[in-house]
Amino acid sequence: MKNYIEFKVIGAIDVGSNYIRMVIAEVTGGKDRVILEELKKLTNAGKDSFNTGRISVETIHEICHILSGYKKIMKEYGVKKYKAVATSGIREADNREYVLEQIRLSTGLKVEIINNSEERLYIYKALRDDPEATSLIESTGTLIVNVSSGGLEVSVYENGNLKYTDYIKLGTLRIREMLSELELNNINFARIMQEYIESKLNLLQQNIIRGNIKNYIALGGELYTILKLANVRMKENYYKRTLTSEELYSIYKEILKHSNEQLVEKYRISNNASELLIPSVLIFYSFLKIVDAEIIYAPMISLRHGILIDIEDDIFDLPRKKDVIDDVISSVWYIAEKYNINKIHSKFVKNIVLSIFDQLKSLHKLGERERLFLEVAAILHDVGKYVSFNGNNIHSYNIIRKQNIIGFSDREMEIVANVARYHSYKIPRYSHENYANLTGEDRITVSKLVAIFRIAEALDISHKQKIQDISISNTREGLYFRLNSKEDITLEKWDFNRKASFFGELMGIEPKIEE
Repeated sequence: MKNYIEFKVIGAIDVGSNYIRMVIAEVTGGKDRVILEELKKLTNAGKDSFNTGRISVETIHEICHILSGYKKIMKEYGVKKYKAVATSGIREADNREYVLEQIRLSTGLKVEIINNSEERLYIYKALRDDPEATSLIESTGTLIVNVSSGGLEVSVYENGNLKYTDYIKLGTLRIREMLSELELNNINFARIMQEYIESKLNLLQQNIIRGNIKNYIALGGELYTILKLANVRMKENYYKRTLTSEELYSIYKEILKHSNEQLVEKYRISNNASELLIPSVLIFYSFLKIVDAEIIYAPMISLRHGILIDIEDDIFDLPRKKDVIDDVISSVWYIAEKYNINKIHSKFVKNIVLSIFDQLKSLHKLGERERLFLEVAAILHDVGKYVSFNGNNIHSYNIIRKQNIIGFSDREMEIVANVARYHSYKIPRYSHENYANLTGEDRITVSKLVAIFRIAEALDISHKQKIQDISISNTREGLYFRLNSKEDITLEKWDFNRKASFFGELMGIEPKIEE
């Protein structure tokens, strides 16, 4: 780890569907993270986007005004590095590019739209920073329910490994906006909302029931208000981060028998908080009914805190970055197993392809992120055979690009899917729409990774794992692969030689097998 003595002041901004939030912190790369400022301002981004598909000019001006104020505050604190992200409210707007451009011109801030998988990575990093949450994740059967304004994400962990994850557009604000017409004419609006939520959660819950869930972690979804209500009902005034199943059930019953206005008056909460509280409680309670947990743990972590940790990791190059990668790969193996891949073959090819990548760094000049793309593609390259052996490479492409792998952007999933598509006989061509649609830089990245992958796949064409070790020497005479094997590898050599010319086109030197 780099030796930084001085503190770094960093900032994280979350342009959400209902709030624009910012946190500023002082970090050292150790445990001395100090939160200096936390702010939140209401926005109509989600209401506009979920209702009309576009963000209005008035809302754009409002967003720019809020972010201008945040930028001034960051300057006052001397923020050296920041990251600003936008989630579903802006992500789903048809005019999202215009919104980002107006923000850039008005404030000078660069806001990045992130997908659900990238959002999940930040939340996961924040969870891993919480000792109690980490302990639950690494134990037997843990359900994580993350409720946001735009959507709902559910994950199941078993002994620290991600076993199941899914995202559906069932956020608190989205539900309110979708059912707003019904609220005007129905006294029992909460029960109607409950019926709607349960209809959407049915299939997702069936997948969760298959596991042995003992722990329940709740995130987002007006949890602060829910905890406050639990304290009021129990006549306690201390801050708590857990709810008993009985406490949540009591709040659930209270929600069903009171209107939004009655909740505002009784518990002295804002109208906005009350509107989002009702769907939040209904969602959290729907999952409580299908698990064996007696306690719901509410660590009160957030997307913006995960972003802080991510910035901190980059600045100080912390070892926990590798831990996150290990967790990502664990989730990828889970996906692969769903499609009944030949795990022995995939693991063997993965090890070969990474060995080749690492030994040829000076040749391909690619980085650690590209190495991860290659590793994921190697694990998943045969998932298409689940659909059909004929054209399985195309099926693999289509399956992979639709996966929500934690921390991967849509662009990165396209890269991984393209690499997997070309693992066998075909090479990338401009006539292939999936390849042509990539940027020029990404086409080069894909082609380099494909060149390496095809060589690795050739070395296990028999699926018999005949090669024990590979060493590569790059000399003036050529690029030589020394293959350590006690078996007949005639077939492997034949396929290697067939795929060597494409490798030569990309790397400027054609590989040969040392005899």
